[in-house]
Amino acid sequence: MSQFSSEDEAELQSLLRKLLKSVKDRISGAPSVECAEEILLHLEETDKNFHNYEFVKYLRKYVESCLGAVIEEETENLTRGDGHALGSGQDTHAVTKRTRESTQYKQMMQTLKQTMMVVVESLINKFEEDQLKKEEMDRKSQHEQSSSHYTDNCSDSDSSFNQSYAFIKHEQLQVIAEKLDPGRPREVRLEALQSLCYAPPSDVLSCESWTGLRRTLSAALTDPDPELSDKVLQFFAKTFSSSPLNVTKDVYSSIAKSLEAHFLYHKLSFPSGSTSIDANRPDMAHLLKQMRLMNDFQKEVTTFWIRHPEKYMEEIIENTLSLLALHSEQAMSSPGSEKSLEPIHLISLLDIKATWFKKWMHGYYSRTVALRLLERKYKSLVIVLVFCPSGPARRTLYTSKELEFVYFIHSLCVLGRLVMYTNGRKLFPIKVKKRRDPVTLTDLVVILINIMYQHPKPSCGETTHADSLSPTNLVMEVLRTLCDRTECAVECLYQIPVIETLLAPVITLLKGKLPKLNSLESALTHIADTLARIATTERGLSLLLYDRSLISAEGECISAAHVVVQFTQRLLAKELHLFSELEIPPAVSGAFIFVCRQMYNTCEGLQVLRPYSLHECIAKAWRKTSSMSERVPTPVPGAPPAIASQEVAWEEMLLDNLLNFAATPKGLLLLQQTGAINECVTYMFSRFTKKLQVSRCEKFGYGVMVTQVATTAPGIAALQSSGFVQTIVVELWSALECGREDVRVVHPKSTPMDPIDRSCLKSFLSLVNLLSSPHAVWELLGHRALPNKMEYNLREMATSVLDLMDRLIIINSDTKIHSLFNYEQSHTFGLRLLSVLCCNLDSFLLLESQYNLSELLLQGQRDDVTEPSARHTNSDEFIIDGLSVERNHILVRIGTVGGPSERRLPPRALQKGNDPYPWPIVSTYPLPKYYILDVPKTLRTKQGKNRLLKDASWMDDCRRQFCKIMATNTLTGYGMTHIQLCLKFTARWYGKFLKLLREDSEQDLCLLLKHCQEFISQQQVNVTSEFSCFQDGYPGHDWFASTVFLLMHGDVGRSLSLLLRFSRLLPSAFLWPPRLHSSVHLPIEIAQSCIHPIYSCTAHYVEMLLKAEVPLVFSAFRMSGFTPSQICIQWLGQCFWNYLDWPEICHYVATCVIMGPDYQVYMCISALRHLQQDILQHTQTQDLQVFLKEEPIHGFRVSNYLEYMEGLERNYRSMVLSDMRSILPRSS
Repeated sequence: MSQFSSEDEAELQSLLRKLLKSVKDRISGAPSVECAEEILLHLEETDKNFHNYEFVKYLRKYVESCLGAVIEEETENLTRGDGHALGSGQDTHAVTKRTRESTQYKQMMQTLKQTMMVVVESLINKFEEDQLKKEEMDRKSQHEQSSSHYTDNCSDSDSSFNQSYAFIKHEQLQVIAEKLDPGRPREVRLEALQSLCYAPPSDVLSCESWTGLRRTLSAALTDPDPELSDKVLQFFAKTFSSSPLNVTKDVYSSIAKSLEAHFLYHKLSFPSGSTSIDANRPDMAHLLKQMRLMNDFQKEVTTFWIRHPEKYMEEIIENTLSLLALHSEQAMSSPGSEKSLEPIHLISLLDIKATWFKKWMHGYYSRTVALRLLERKYKSLVIVLVFCPSGPARRTLYTSKELEFVYFIHSLCVLGRLVMYTNGRKLFPIKVKKRRDPVTLTDLVVILINIMYQHPKPSCGETTHADSLSPTNLVMEVLRTLCDRTECAVECLYQIPVIETLLAPVITLLKGKLPKLNSLESALTHIADTLARIATTERGLSLLLYDRSLISAEGECISAAHVVVQFTQRLLAKELHLFSELEIPPAVSGAFIFVCRQMYNTCEGLQVLRPYSLHECIAKAWRKTSSMSERVPTPVPGAPPAIASQEVAWEEMLLDNLLNFAATPKGLLLLQQTGAINECVTYMFSRFTKKLQVSRCEKFGYGVMVTQVATTAPGIAALQSSGFVQTIVVELWSALECGREDVRVVHPKSTPMDPIDRSCLKSFLSLVNLLSSPHAVWELLGHRALPNKMEYNLREMATSVLDLMDRLIIINSDTKIHSLFNYEQSHTFGLRLLSVLCCNLDSFLLLESQYNLSELLLQGQRDDVTEPSARHTNSDEFIIDGLSVERNHILVRIGTVGGPSERRLPPRALQKGNDPYPWPIVSTYPLPKYYILDVPKTLRTKQGKNRLLKDASWMDDCRRQFCKIMATNTLTGYGMTHIQLCLKFTARWYGKFLKLLREDSEQDLCLLLKHCQEFISQQQVNVTSEFSCFQDGYPGHDWFASTVFLLMHGDVGRSLSLLLRFSRLLPSAFLWPPRLHSSVHLPIEIAQSCIHPIYSCTAHYVEMLLKAEVPLVFSAFRMSGFTPSQICIQWLGQCFWNYLDWPEICHYVATCVIMGPDYQVYMCISALRHLQQDILQHTQTQDLQVFLKEEPIHGFRVSNYLEYMEGLERNYRSMVLSDMRSILPRSS
């Protein structure tokens, strides 16, 4: 059938003629040729009989014969390729696309086009012949065309067939208006309506007699004769589609008033019992047609009414609300009287989910008017919506239950949309007859939750459409919408009665009773979902954690968080005997764990939930599930894999929830104690590589969690073993050296203007976050020599941090230079990374001791001299480029120690003018004097608080002698670690330029460090571990002991005596990091965790208090992927060296010793508060990590924040100090 025969062409011509005759009325009523073409193009959408036309059936049969085999083949190929059944919209689209690209389709279209051109040509010729014959007959008969049609024939040469269009005059409309008078005979009125339908609506509506015509049309609309009213509706429908709003509003008002009058004077009884509504009954069909026309206009008018005066829109809205509010007062005043059918029932039947109201509420322009009218004139309509039946049964067609159901769903959708907006919520409370007290917003939410409880569980055979109309799903949709809007949630959800209603079934189960729920599993899942969404906001979390208004199973007043965690524990342990009978699936347990997770992944939430040891419960359940999944046999072909997949999903869910303990410092300690940190990090890495969200409630990815994990030795080891570190390094190398492979050669990569190109910035910040802690540097680089290969393959990629150190930072041979495609850019990147790493003094000492960094950098500077002198000095002529400037900055940074007023760091930017870089270039040590600032002449305050400092001359002597002592090699004779050996390197210039200690104090400092190490080692537990921190005692330098040595004028006896006495006090656990390193005074699980109490306790409370006291700074950290705990650990670990001036370091130590160790937390909060504006600014420029690590804390004075810290003490000491004391249960 691919080719048409002459018989086929004749048949096609006949069928096409029949089709045109069938739609003649619709085409002839079109105001223009373009409109007629639009009608034909959209015939399938507007004509319900479209698929019954013989012409359409013929074409369908022809297409099937030509393309049936092609479609079947493509469907089979797609199914075979993807391995799943065809059914989604994407699959259908793929098959359609491939079919349209086939040769058979192109052949068919070509043949069909040629044949139809012949058929249409023949039709046109025949039509012209008929027209000529007709004109000949007209001339002979000299007969006028009937005046009742008032038509003029015209033809359009652009059309493939001629049409007749009606044009009407004012006098003719006057005649039609008179004929439409209700007193005229039916036939006359019908003939007049027929003529009106043929006329263009624009002509009718613009005539002077439209007012009178509208009145007669309204009368005809209410006429009992269905043919008359249908003709009026037909004319109104044409008017809606082709007229401006200033005209259509009148038509809409006519329909609304007609319906209002009908419902007022013709009471329709609501079906009851076995009775039903017959939609085909003439009077009911007529009402439904009018309501449908109104509803269609309601949904479309929102797209254009903003272009017209507000009064037009207000008239439409008021007419609608007036109609829907009919009979409401009568129904409420006499609840026992016979129920009547109202307009709101009909619109609910036609638009069950209230699409019209959602569209009206979407725009502020219309929402304001609608809510204002509801509040002032039609508040009774809101009362009707609240008054609707609650807890409806499943619907059945055309019965009273059907109407009650659709009315309820419609009311629920309207109310849900109403409470989303401020003015909508102002309509409450509402007084209703059934209740003694007014219905408040809280009451409404409680009613909705109870409806969710009462609705039965959907059966398996229900369709998706029916499930979308489920009251439970609609209630949950409303609750989710309220949760997502802060103001709505505060007014509607964050209320005690709402929380009590949500947790009532849970408390009943905890009491050992079965709650009255139609579907326990469904209700519990929805309860958990709502609670989890409440817990994602600060206000909601606070309500769950601290409001103790619930009565527990034991009769105590507890908060919602305690109820949830107790119930979750019972679920995991399966201690509820009811559950063993009901077989509650793991999904319910997972939902409640997720609620707990939203609480314990915050510091304040973990503080409340920690006594329940939920991490141990989850870990126990995970081990049990993991062992069961390992015993699952290998799937056999044909066997159902459902059980195995459920076990795997449950195992991953438990791992995911365990992983989220790592969101806080103390939580990370708990996770490490479960022994599942490696599995959790591996799971996180699998999700990270897939670019998945942390959860449905999280706005950010895994950046913060990775940074938190990387702060500790177990965490960085887990990241290394999971492949996370390698992925970051490879991603960096690809961006730095390989470039983007998808960019064609005709679009070369632009030369980067910044030291770190934007394409590499994300990788740079990821590495900074990863290596911020000295533990990360010790674990990834400690005791590892550089490869220093003789040859590097150009295709050889870096896969570890050691490779980056070898290829990008320690470039000590031409081979390494030639192995880089972008040497300057890559080496600059490496030097910038090195600069950030060296900000942590412990990390710098490790790198210097292993790789001799300073000598390498100095040699690089000497190689950049234009004309080298015999002896390299800092006065040589240097080549100024990006690398020499960066090396100069690092050399000054690592060659000096001091706060913001004690040293000067050279900038990285060049200046305009003849001398772009006026700062001295460092090519040898000691440093030029330009970088060493003068020590202040006096350090005393008016109050005399600096008694420890005596006078300025003492501090000068102290600092001079200290650095000279550290500059000697005698440390090696005392068995110091390799990091302490590096002190001689850094101290060589401190003593000479800063003049800290006496010339002969070096032996005293070495002796002090030796005694401290021996003293601390005697109180350490023996731990067998591969971590570097357990190999040779405390791996870092004892910065606190060095600080005390300076405070004591370099007197080793006084220093050691003070340290020994100080070690008995609680502050020593937090100010002196080596003191509690693997200490016997700690619980054994903490001592073996390699996580110091400064991190798990001090840093934990810093994050907790920062969120409450300086929320903007806390949010800035979250956005940057950095954590406050990381920078605080660096500050506290090196006793604020390089970040504060020496007097402020003394004040910090004295404050924490005298005022209490909790002041260490308050000190960090004060410093971050002091830096608030800088932190917010650098969050915008995406370099917060670099700023905090490289820049000192300018302008910070402890005395200025002492009053603020005392306020923090009053609010938080009872919590912070008691927790600090609790970590030393084994101490005497």
